[in-house]
Amino acid sequence: MLYFNIIFISVKKELFNKILIGFAFSPNLKANVFEALRLADFFNASLFFLHVGEKTESKESAFLKILKASPLSNKITLLWKKGDPVNTIISACKENKIDLLLLGALKRENMLKFYLGSIARKLTRRSRCSVLLLIDPSIENTPAQHIVVNAFDNSEAEKTILKAFSFAFASKIPKITLVEEINRSDLNLNVYDDRSLRRTTLKKEKIKRRELTRITKILKKIPSNFKENIKINTQSIFGTRGYSIGHYAKVKRADLLIMTSNEKKDSFFSKFFPKDLDYILGELPANVLILKNSKHG
Repeated sequence: MLYFNIIFISVKKELFNKILIGFAFSPNLKANVFEALRLADFFNASLFFLHVGEKTESKESAFLKILKASPLSNKITLLWKKGDPVNTIISACKENKIDLLLLGALKRENMLKFYLGSIARKLTRRSRCSVLLLIDPSIENTPAQHIVVNAFDNSEAEKTILKAFSFAFASKIPKITLVEEINRSDLNLNVYDDRSLRRTTLKKEKIKRRELTRITKILKKIPSNFKENIKINTQSIFGTRGYSIGHYAKVKRADLLIMTSNEKKDSFFSKFFPKDLDYILGELPANVLILKNSKHG
């Protein structure tokens, strides 16, 4: 337990050391800037602002004016680069060894579906660092209350849960729900009469107990002082992976959905068959944090 405690503190301390946000001169610029500053303050991280486009005196002056209006003071680097948005952002993340890429937009913007659809999909697949998508950036500090975490049983589940608690602790978020997302195909049963219905029900309960045992074991490894002020829920849901947890986060009005990206290099078939994150990126039920194991762009 002592060893795990040391690892936990290390993960929290080093979760995000460098954060980059790509910004445009849109109506929500100030909200995005303030959100980025608060996040960097939570993690004591260096913050990089990147504008893909021409640098002008008027743009720089407008941006610096917004920075001065913020009550927070962080270590800030301002970057101006020309080029394709996706390639430029990916390149900047690599060059500056970024741990977290931040993207923001407003729900009411007409370009939301395009911006947080195609571009975010490309960035999340190509970047090696984690990505945080903000759908409701705010100038005022509105503390998040609830995180939903994808605790699906895979090789990264323990790390994902560990990082979720680190994020909640640093951000002072009081509630976490760990969702075991179970594909209906895992039941491998067809319901056609009362007997098959009972078999399916029993198998569902067996899977739920198995998943609860697995999650409980992981939770026991997390030091108690990091769980004291957090309400912890667990929830098993059956359905299409990605879509089901996204729907759950939306219904529960979660402030943040944490996912792990295990996507490998795109294959021919991946262009036609959507993966877990495609459902999430298509709907964006809440702010979404996509964790990557690899760092630095």
